[in-house]
Amino acid sequence: MRALELVGRFRYGAGVRRAILETFTASVAAKRQFVRENMGALVEAIELIAEALRGGHKLLLFGNGGSAADAQHIAAEFVNRFKIERVPLPAIALTTDTSALTSIANDYGYAEVFAKQVCALGRPGDAALAISTSGNAANVLRAVAACKRLDIRTVGLTGGSGGKLAGAADVVLRVAATTDTARIQETHILIGHVICEQVDALLFGQTSPPSEARGENRRAAPFETAAERMRPPQGERNNARKQRVNRSR
Repeated sequence: MRALELVGRFRYGAGVRRAILETFTASVAAKRQFVRENMGALVEAIELIAEALRGGHKLLLFGNGGSAADAQHIAAEFVNRFKIERVPLPAIALTTDTSALTSIANDYGYAEVFAKQVCALGRPGDAALAISTSGNAANVLRAVAACKRLDIRTVGLTGGSGGKLAGAADVVLRVAATTDTARIQETHILIGHVICEQVDALLFGQTSPPSEARGENRRAAPFETAAERMRPPQGERNNARKQRVNRSR
């Protein structure tokens, strides 16, 4: 009996190891294929979000379940910081206000929970990150439609065939290698981190923490706005004014 028990444990252990390796292999493969197929779209998404933030606008994020968690995670990286010391950047996850979510769902239906918030909080020039692993979540699609009406540009984060979201978003980032929700979500959060890092690089010219970066690293004042942080130093502004005056003479 003891020998049979040991054999059973060995077979179980070997099966678990094989399953773990297969899961990691599939996750890596999904990420590699995504980069091959979406590099241009990812750069476009980064530039779209950076342009909105540079212009004093904000980023709205929304999704369901694990995608709601991703929306909150990415929003927090913008509002607090990702790697570098910088001013807080305006990003709002539309998945966190339980009073708004439940009242809208109760009065108008769950399909409206994000669209109503977009209409209340969104303004022309904002950007939105719409997350749906299938691309067919009704509330995400209605929010994207609301964004279009308000002149809010959208980035769709999806997987598999892309669903309806692939035809609705301005920029589509699709994890096409799989329809497995877990593998898609694992790639989505990596994409979110890349967006955070590269938006910081575009806005602040730095992606490494201060201890690793070269040159001057000015720590942002607690209540300094993004627009103020991205302005050139006073000396450079004075020189620019002098040049304009000289050219006008």
